[in-house]
Amino acid sequence: MMDEAGLARRLWIKFKDDSVFALYTPFFVGLASATLDSHTFRHFVAQDLHFLKAFAQAYELAEDCADDDDDKAGIRALRKRVLQRLQLHDKLIRDWGIEVPDEGVSNDAATKYTDFLLATASGKVEGGRVPGKIATPFEKTKLAAYTLAAVAPFMRLYAYISNKIQGILDPDDNSHIYKRWIDSFSSKDFEATALQNEEMLDKLSVSLTGEELEILEKLYHQAMKLEVDFIINSGLPIPHKDVVPLSRVHDFTDCHLTILCDFDLACTTFDSSAILAEIAIRTVPKAETYGSETQLVRLSSADLKSTWDILSTQYTEEFEQCVETILTSEKVEGFHYEDLCSALEQLAEFERQANERVVQSGVLKGLNLDDIKRAGQALILQDGCRSFFQKIVKYENLKSDVHVLSYCWCSDLIVSAFSSGDLNALSVHSNELAYDESVTTGEIIKKLESPMEKLQAFTGILKGPCRSSEDEHKQLTVYIGGSVGDFLCLLQADIGIVIGSSSCLRRLGDHFGVSFVPLFSGLVKRQRQLAADEEGSSQWKPLSGTLYTVSSWAEIHAFILGT
Repeated sequence: MMDEAGLARRLWIKFKDDSVFALYTPFFVGLASATLDSHTFRHFVAQDLHFLKAFAQAYELAEDCADDDDDKAGIRALRKRVLQRLQLHDKLIRDWGIEVPDEGVSNDAATKYTDFLLATASGKVEGGRVPGKIATPFEKTKLAAYTLAAVAPFMRLYAYISNKIQGILDPDDNSHIYKRWIDSFSSKDFEATALQNEEMLDKLSVSLTGEELEILEKLYHQAMKLEVDFIINSGLPIPHKDVVPLSRVHDFTDCHLTILCDFDLACTTFDSSAILAEIAIRTVPKAETYGSETQLVRLSSADLKSTWDILSTQYTEEFEQCVETILTSEKVEGFHYEDLCSALEQLAEFERQANERVVQSGVLKGLNLDDIKRAGQALILQDGCRSFFQKIVKYENLKSDVHVLSYCWCSDLIVSAFSSGDLNALSVHSNELAYDESVTTGEIIKKLESPMEKLQAFTGILKGPCRSSEDEHKQLTVYIGGSVGDFLCLLQADIGIVIGSSSCLRRLGDHFGVSFVPLFSGLVKRQRQLAADEEGSSQWKPLSGTLYTVSSWAEIHAFILGT
């Protein structure tokens, strides 16, 4: 349970998205693919000495601040681990098969982190009191907690990234030139050090006040951002030589980026149909006060809830039955797009019938447009979704447009959800509710009810009323979705990104030869191909039969835009 997790664990989870931006850098994609320039790597590991020395000094100051003998011993043990690593630094590098670099000077990004760490350990904390001769033992103890909070994200970040990389490598392949570095930071010993620091942080923070915990959280996040900045500046993207970030390494001088996205459960955490049903149930009394001319006969709140529960259960059961029917066909070898299209025709008829049942039930009758807009404006999108789109529409030197394609019954809900944050530039393609004087009649103006209709909208967007056939070949398309209805668009896009965990999508994909590849793993493979100058390796192409999976919008943001 999250509530039972220690403070350090909660902070890591809260700011984990920052780590994704480090993972998706040219540096770590290059390191994972064994294509990273050795000079860049040597400069990177040379900075370890500066970090280790700063850690040793910070732990010494923290030990002096700790009031409890056990706490002092724990911090002393952490410092001892750091000093041992310092003594073994050159040997470790030689063991990694790398020429020992000159210590040199710390680069700017590394210096910013070490200066921040030592300032924190010395008591120069924004919002915190500087301990001096009059400092109480408690005041000094909280400073020890602040210091460990500034160290914790560094260790956890390296453990996380190295384990991510380790997970995509062949354990029997010893030819990877950076394997020993990866092994070192994904080792049980390094994990034990990171965990020991986090456990000590948890212990020291128990007695902190709410205000002090806020300061500690800010320090943790600042340390994370500074370390990510260091990694980003460790390897700058080289056009035509790196695969990330897409916006910088792909030539968009004569090319247009078109991003298309589903709405329900891709952008949102809840299905929009449930949101509309909730509005209907919640606003029944209000609907009865519109007056005799516009008043519509509506079900009671209890009847609405009962009817919606029946419709929702029936939809889920019949959808799963439809998928099972498709899966009873013979499984094909290799990727078969045409067979998948034929199979999805069955789902198209099912979706049309389900929507007709909703119309006939009357559950969408009598909703006020203002209530729908307010619900849309209050809608909480998935973490990172809104900020990604905000960055895309404001990104300079990138010719792009963004489209939302959705089965949602109400385009006004989607438009309202994106009405804040300069996102009016997004184009919405979905069904609409019919209105009579701003009150819904219960009818759905049906535009997108099937995977085929989504694909038609997708194709229409790419052709566009003002685009020539030549322009069609000068655009890169990215489709983001996670439902079965997105299947054809995902496959027809140059880059299809699956967000979420739809088991039906995966099962159907496996049945028709579609490959689902974690995005980071796919990028590492493409980086290897690009370094080997394999023909066409730098080109993203539709109908490859490969879809890339992500678990967060941070991954999409890091891949396309970087930081």
